[in-house]
Parts: sequence; C-alpha cells; structure tokens
Amino acid sequence: MVPAQAERRGEQRFPLRLPVLVRAMHGRIPKESSLTRDVSARGAFFYIDSKLAEGTPVELILTLPAEITLTESIRVRCKGKVVRVVGAINGGKTGVAAVIEQYDFATETDPHFF
Repeated sequence: MVPAQAERRGEQRFPLRLPVLVRAMHGRIPKESSLTRDVSARGAFFYIDSKLAEGTPVELILTLPAEITLTESIRVRCKGKVVRVVGAINGGKTGVAAVIEQYDFATETDPHFF
C-alpha cells in the first residue's frame, strides 16, 4: 500500500476553466494558449503541448471574465515558476502546476504584454 502524501497546497483551489497564455521566461518554447483546470490565489494548473521542467520560470496571462470580475474582462499577468509536471495526459498534453510569485494587471498597450 502506498502511503498518502500530505496536502501541500496552502490555498483553496477553484475548478475554473479560464483562458491563459503561457510563456517560458528563459527558453525557446513559443507562447501557448490553453485553459486552466483550476486556480487559486497562489497558483494555477493547466495543460499545454510544450514540455516544461520543474523550476522553469513562466509568465501567464489569465483572462478573468466579466462573470468573475462583475465589471469587464480583465487580464492579469502573472510571473512564477513550474512546481509540478504531469506528463502525457488529457489528449497527450502535459499538465503543469505553476506557483504565482507576482502579478499585475495587463493592458494591450503594455510593452511587456505578449
């Protein structure tokens, strides 16, 4: 029998399928569009075609729809790193859990918007 692992998440996760753009901060992997499987105040889980290693710095742009913000859709640019990778599931895509270390609100005119 395999011993149960202790829960390491410090925040409640919400099963939200939000549009997300994913880009590895240092590397030649192109940006990729996806949907989140779930999100929390400190992280997100999503599926992508690219292979990212644990520890890879990433930038995510999450789109929060009007149903969540109660105003208009808002894009949030998050910087963080990959903390867990689940290989070849969900139609051959890689599952990625990323911790969010900082975030700000993105605009189309922002020169760092990707």
